[in-house]
Amino acid sequence: MSNFVLVHGAWHGGWCWQRVVERLKARGHTVFAPTMTGLAERAGEMSRAINLDTHVADIVGLIERENLRDVVLVGHSYGGWVISGVAEKVGPRLASMVFLDAFVPEDGQRGMDLTPPELQAQIKKLVAEGAISRPSPSAEWFGVNEKDRAWVDSMTTPQPLAIALQPIKLTGARERVPKRSYIRATATANPAFDKHRAALNGRPGWRVYDVPCGHDVMIDMPDRLVEILEREA
Repeated sequence: MSNFVLVHGAWHGGWCWQRVVERLKARGHTVFAPTMTGLAERAGEMSRAINLDTHVADIVGLIERENLRDVVLVGHSYGGWVISGVAEKVGPRLASMVFLDAFVPEDGQRGMDLTPPELQAQIKKLVAEGAISRPSPSAEWFGVNEKDRAWVDSMTTPQPLAIALQPIKLTGARERVPKRSYIRATATANPAFDKHRAALNGRPGWRVYDVPCGHDVMIDMPDRLVEILEREA
């Protein structure tokens, strides 16, 4: 059995993984789906000081407190930034990394560098206004299936703004993790994710999957996602 750590994306929280958590635990795996600082049930902790390092520390702290090894570390969307940073801190504890419709940043990049133009414009405007967070887009924008949109809209919360402004520091630890995979949700347009998929397809040590659903794969296609995660464990 495997140790899974599931890292949510922007505006989300551990809640988004509940269907996947239930299925993995039913199969006997150990599963953690923490909510990072300032989001979901931790929205009361929102502050100007929350940055990428804060969220990396959230996940590193969990892995170290629980003394987890042979970890399957999964990052959704913005979570790709976080798990890339985590690999730099606890790489030897990781058996596999899964980028779920996620960013795969390079050293020195910032979150806003890889976001769509409309979000870049929003970030710049909010920074100019002195804001500390940015509001969530709608569940429809994420491509969530219609029956779950009201639930997702009720659960998303503002994202700390500074996480998109801090350059990431990478030394190649991600590439030393034994297994690496990328899952692309093909029903949602995202040029950055398409670029990541194309770059990783066929690269030694990487496996690429396509799933025919919206961006929140853990909500739209939990059974298929669990199937892939077990394969990558």
